[in-house]
Amino acid sequence: MISYLFIMINKKYLLIEKIGNGAFGFIYKGKNYRTGELVAIKIEPIENKTSLLKNESKIYQYLLDTPNIPNLKWYGKDNKNYYMVINLLGKSLDKLIMERNKFSLKVVYQIGIQILTLLKNIHDKGLVHRDIKPDNFLLGIDEECRKLFLIDFGLCKSFLQDDKHIEIRETNGLIGSLTFASINAHKKIELSRRDDLESLGYMLVYLFYGNLPWREIDFSGNEIKKIIKYKTEIINYLDLPIILKEYIIYVRNLEFKEKPNYELFINKFKSQI
Repeated sequence: MISYLFIMINKKYLLIEKIGNGAFGFIYKGKNYRTGELVAIKIEPIENKTSLLKNESKIYQYLLDTPNIPNLKWYGKDNKNYYMVINLLGKSLDKLIMERNKFSLKVVYQIGIQILTLLKNIHDKGLVHRDIKPDNFLLGIDEECRKLFLIDFGLCKSFLQDDKHIEIRETNGLIGSLTFASINAHKKIELSRRDDLESLGYMLVYLFYGNLPWREIDFSGNEIKKIIKYKTEIINYLDLPIILKEYIIYVRNLEFKEKPNYELFINKFKSQI
């Protein structure tokens, strides 16, 4: 692999170190050579022909100044790669749970309040994220170290067409993370607001227990049916906190086009803190 270190992007962003990678390419910690500001730089090889960064940059631009969403600082390309520059953030919830094993119920509710508020803001702008998972929620840095930020909008899309909610349809395959995808996602049903919220439900259960019963299952072939069964039956767990159980039941009963009552569970979570 070619090292990107000491390469200057857009004549002002210096790559410092690799901090992540995904299906699209790589993420680097970088620095604005002119101001000294630290940033995150996503790099997608042009030869991949996925255009995920192009879509993601448009979403960031559309969500500019939305609370708890990183600001897009620059998007462009050279002969080999597309580049996207956003705020540098801290550790993800996934890294934190690996360090701590699990969170207290109080912290889980605090996280739920922040993320429900964040998702409401995104949904109110006509978008569904479609890849809600702990890896995509990062803490801010310095004075924003207690705030969660949502990243990775490569799969994000609008649920509106001509200002009307899109119709339900079948998709070509599962969209998002196998571990945190909604049951509808497994059934290849188009995702809407309810599915972002269902994924959040599995996330909160994961943060509370430190694991999920289907996490160790081989994700191939007929094993998918086992995952769906586990997800369906999780509300029957005797030690599942009652409000998390109520939350999962509620979001599963939402209709495809229905607007969720975010405040209902924001207030329920607040009442337990």
